[in-house]
Amino acid sequence: MRNTLKAPGSEPRHGVQAIARAAAILRALEEEPQGLGISELATVTALPKSTVHRLVTALAAERLASQDGEGRVRLGSAVARLGAASREALAEQLRPVLVDLRRRLDETVDLAVLDGVAVRFVEQVPAPRRLRAMSSVGELFPLHCTANGKALLAAMPTEQVEALLPARLERFTPQTITSRKKLLEELARVGETGVALDRGEHTEGICAVGAVVSGDGGNPLAAISVPVPAPRFYGREEELAAAIGAAAMAAARALA
Repeated sequence: MRNTLKAPGSEPRHGVQAIARAAAILRALEEEPQGLGISELATVTALPKSTVHRLVTALAAERLASQDGEGRVRLGSAVARLGAASREALAEQLRPVLVDLRRRLDETVDLAVLDGVAVRFVEQVPAPRRLRAMSSVGELFPLHCTANGKALLAAMPTEQVEALLPARLERFTPQTITSRKKLLEELARVGETGVALDRGEHTEGICAVGAVVSGDGGNPLAAISVPVPAPRFYGREEELAAAIGAAAMAAARALA
């Protein structure tokens, strides 16, 4: 019997390439919630249409992608389940950092992640106070007027920020920034200082500080924020900013 020899390492290389191409398709779909056609996916990912079609079929079989009757491809239901599991693992891993920050400031501490075009709260350590700021875990909040949302935006390239922001920035309070130009200027300042501030921009009477938790290469993984009733916020900005900046660095080390 004649043996067929394969080049050493050829299969692993092919497998890695297939995973990288599938990941490129999933990233493209992440940025287009309304879905993309096969031709559009091929253009965005710079892959042959035949390759995209084959990978989409494989992803759909695992429910990582879905294709409607018009041929538009979207992220599948399994992605949401994986995302939920990932968020739970992240919250569990960073909870000691959140607890330490709550003890230091005696204020509520939140952990949030980017979820589509919004920020989702995934963990909270409440303050042991009668007057305290609270948000529900699992709730979605806008990016442009929250401390954690602005912290995440400031860690992204400008083109990604532009893609995430709605055409019209909704006003929630008289303090909400509704000018894209002014918001981009503020995000530039956040990028320099590492700390984002919400001065009653989402909810009147509630302010907050936020900082991004970065992974390898500076990729924003999550944001830690401390919401504070306005009477306890003003005059403490430097203290709050220093504490949350240190916590974000500790969280990054914990994840590394």
